[in-house]
Amino acid sequence: MSEPRSVVAIVDDDPRLLESLEELLESAGYASRSFSSAGSLLISGLSGLDLLITDVGMPGMDGFELRDLVRKVRPELPVFLTTGRHEIADQDRARGIGGFFRKPFDAKVLLKAVGDALRKRDREGHAD
Repeated sequence: MSEPRSVVAIVDDDPRLLESLEELLESAGYASRSFSSAGSLLISGLSGLDLLITDVGMPGMDGFELRDLVRKVRPELPVFLTTGRHEIADQDRARGIGGFFRKPFDAKVLLKAVGDALRKRDREGHAD
């Protein structure tokens, strides 16, 4: 029996980015779930997710607000933020998070960060 695949949720209002990230993650052996807004992710729920990648600049709830909400509900869930606006990446509120990626980001760098975050979470989860 094969090990269950880690589930990575992607939240972005750009359908092309959602599709390309889905394909990238699936090709690396992850299961992906895509959402076009923070609201649609929250309606679906956070259970069953192993990692979250969210865009910062979205209508309604932005990526920072979503990250802060997720931290309250599931503090162990790694959250990566992405943005095409480079001035945001330099702000203080972008520091001290799971990961921050400026678009366009390097696929290999993103996949390594995802793998590292999941391994770290698994190690900490099994320490109980």
